[in-house]
Amino acid sequence: MEKETGKRLAGGTAKNGAPKKQKKEKRPSRLTRQQKLLIALAVVLAVALIGVLAWRSLFVRPELPNKTPDTETSEPQEEIDWGEGLRPHSGGERKSEDYYTVLILGRDTGGGGNTDTMLLASYDVTNQKATVMSIPRDTMVNVSWDIKRINSVYNWYGGGEKGIQNLYKEISQLVGFEPDYQVIVEWEAVGQIVDAMGGVWFDVPRNMNYDDPYQDLHIHQEKGYRLLSGDDAMQVLRYRHDNDMHYGYPDGDLGRIKTQQAFLSAMVEQLLKIENVTKINQFIEVFQNNVETDLSFQNILWFAQQAVFGGLSIDNVEFVTMPNRNTSLWSRTYHNYQSYVTPIADELLDLVNNKLSPYTEVFTLSDLDIMSVNSDGSVSSSTGHVEDSQAARPPVKPSTPSTETPEETPPDDGGTAVDPETGLPVTPGGETTDPGTGETVDPGTGGEAADPGTGGETTDPGTGGETADPGTADPGAGGTAEDPGTTTPDTQPSGGETTDPSTGGGETAPAPDEGFVIVS
Repeated sequence: MEKETGKRLAGGTAKNGAPKKQKKEKRPSRLTRQQKLLIALAVVLAVALIGVLAWRSLFVRPELPNKTPDTETSEPQEEIDWGEGLRPHSGGERKSEDYYTVLILGRDTGGGGNTDTMLLASYDVTNQKATVMSIPRDTMVNVSWDIKRINSVYNWYGGGEKGIQNLYKEISQLVGFEPDYQVIVEWEAVGQIVDAMGGVWFDVPRNMNYDDPYQDLHIHQEKGYRLLSGDDAMQVLRYRHDNDMHYGYPDGDLGRIKTQQAFLSAMVEQLLKIENVTKINQFIEVFQNNVETDLSFQNILWFAQQAVFGGLSIDNVEFVTMPNRNTSLWSRTYHNYQSYVTPIADELLDLVNNKLSPYTEVFTLSDLDIMSVNSDGSVSSSTGHVEDSQAARPPVKPSTPSTETPEETPPDDGGTAVDPETGLPVTPGGETTDPGTGETVDPGTGGEAADPGTGGETTDPGTGGETADPGTADPGAGGTAEDPGTTTPDTQPSGGETTDPSTGGGETAPAPDEGFVIVS
């Protein structure tokens, strides 16, 4: 009995008196090898999906802008006032859905915000071909004021968004179509990108020595192939001539354009290397601090992705300068000849139709606004409409060389007089007022006043900081003027500095300013 009782106590008793069955412990089920593989595969797929989504959010294909909305669902964009002039093409059948055009404007904050660097780029993503055309700053454009260089447009309209929009208008009319996007880059960004890349190997074409203490601009570069830092690159890009004006690019600003194109070509070639993809954070920071554009950074990364992984090579990136010829036009303000470049129509049309325009339509001369100077000294436009009615007639020149300070050109509305080189309003004392800040500035600089302690050394408004010695012969600061005593005008390589007609050398003087007398 005791043994039986012990058994019952140990095992328990059911209601019917029968002993309870012992419960077996449950062991955790083991995953089969196939189940483990499935779970691992699911994890990999999830990570891959997250990566794809992140990749897609980082690289976003640009949507082509609708510049001429004509449907009820389209949101109207801010309309540019084209006036009585040419309305460029902004729609039509495109060569491909991945054919983009971008206007790139380089703004030099050290030189008063001048937009002397103007590039029109096209990128055919499908065929991996790109063309970048430089537009010289001395290009004659169809404007209502006396000095018709394209680099005067930005300041004439007070800079800022209005200045950019009107510069965009002039470039659009020059090529006959509106670029899809615009990118405004502070020149400092180029140097910062170069530093982020670890430098750029480049063959500096000549020794460069120039100092402008008033803008803290110092250029000292030795000729030869070497690794340039960001600061080195900025010096090379800004150089046009030494303090000794006789030493510099023989063709003035066109020479500087050639160097800039060669450097950008070297920079692009090295940027396309796969190792630079890992430096995206540095590039994002440079972009945020120095670029204004209607493209998102994800759009720009998409272009970079297409170029790097699509196989774009530097051999398929063509840098060209707008086909041009030198000409000169009498200035009713300065009472001398000012030099310009005007487009060579048939060559520019060939570039537009075959390498720049995104449209299948073949453009003709009537689609472009190309200026020319007639044998009688008047100007014409390929559109048949000239904004400056006075320039459309032969100029009236003084019978004797003028020795008086030239009068300022009044604006069309009869308001405050405006300096013809910078586009800034002029006060009765000869100084100009910056419309954006209300501050009085030197009219020959676009913002940088002459140093009274140096005898009037001024900053060239067209160069972004270079100075001219007021003790030399002719007015201007970046282009040559004709000696009124001669019959053939000297050439003017760039917008403002002048060549001594008696020597053919590069002696220069600043643009007419308060207290200056024109010696012709």
